[in-house]
Amino acid sequence: MNHVDITLVGGGIVGLASAYRLTQTYPKKTILVLEKEEKVAQHQTGHNSGVLHTGIYYKPKSLKAENCRRGKIAIQEFCHQEEIDYEICGKVIVALNNQEIPAMEKIYQRGQKNGVQCYKIDHDQLKEIEPHTAGIAGIHVPEAGIVNYRQVCQKLAEKIVTKGNTIRYQTKVLKVTEATDHLTVETTQGPIQTKHLVNCAGLYSDHVLRNSGAKPKAQIVPFRGEYYELKPEARHLCKNLIYPVPNPQFPFLGVHFTRMIDGSVECGPNAVFAFAREGYTMSTIHLGELWESITYSGFQKIAWKYWRTGIGEIWRSFSKAAFVKALQRLVPEIQSNDLIPAPAGVRAQAITPKGEMVDDFLIQADRRIVHILNAPSPAATSALNIGTLVAQELGEQL
Repeated sequence: MNHVDITLVGGGIVGLASAYRLTQTYPKKTILVLEKEEKVAQHQTGHNSGVLHTGIYYKPKSLKAENCRRGKIAIQEFCHQEEIDYEICGKVIVALNNQEIPAMEKIYQRGQKNGVQCYKIDHDQLKEIEPHTAGIAGIHVPEAGIVNYRQVCQKLAEKIVTKGNTIRYQTKVLKVTEATDHLTVETTQGPIQTKHLVNCAGLYSDHVLRNSGAKPKAQIVPFRGEYYELKPEARHLCKNLIYPVPNPQFPFLGVHFTRMIDGSVECGPNAVFAFAREGYTMSTIHLGELWESITYSGFQKIAWKYWRTGIGEIWRSFSKAAFVKALQRLVPEIQSNDLIPAPAGVRAQAITPKGEMVDDFLIQADRRIVHILNAPSPAATSALNIGTLVAQELGEQL
């Protein structure tokens, strides 16, 4: 049996950033990262839009707001130090009509309270920044940026191993049991004895929590985000990042335009219920996971509350014309033949039994285990600071 000081579950950016911070804070401790895939960043991290978020949307003093602000600085410093390409390109949040101005104003006020560099702009100023976008006004956020988070993960993994620690691939956690002075982690590659565990399993974080004998405060329900990509000849329609004013009642940002670090431009996503936790296509179905979701009281309440919105999202999934129409609200010149399908992502959304979508990061901790139960966007931007929180949490026990 292997014996280590700290075991982390999950080779996405939150797990790797946490492991990296632990190697810095406790260099004499032995650290093991368990990843069920053949390499790092294969799920949420490897399918996100690559944005360096600023924290403008989030409730002041929330974990999202505080970790995003500090995490963004940390990621930029890490990328600069490790010669990973990133760019501070700026973004605009666009109000399309007078009805959206109050929600836009609320976002601006949050940005001010969170210390975000942001400015209200009128129609003419908006056109100077993004000439092809619609809108009567907007918010310019010049400090927003873009990066390839897969590259960040690869470098984090390299540095973890260089420090003498281990990342074990194709190793799935089955069960965690606690003894007086240690934990035993049962895996598909045999048991591991560890003093502490950090659960960063993303889409399966609630499964790992439950399999450790605890009761999760929320259950993960997967939502697939589907994207298109602009053909090269249409990329001029988006200079950097164009976002709508989000619906304050719905925890997704709506379809938007994102220039990637390689110069390509993604358009989307919609947000449709996925039939598997790793359901990147409509045809991917895991009957057990599907049953787990649809019989969960929290999901049933969410589905009833947002059924009209859900039907619209599903319709865009089947109808390219409907997707194009949604994109044209932001960039009217977009045409169907400007778009080609792009890979989808899946968001691990924690939902409480009362039917509330958990809007903030959710961390459950006990004596020997820290569970990162809910870490949606901006988790990638925030990851290094989440790692700092994990190190502080464990520091009381180490």
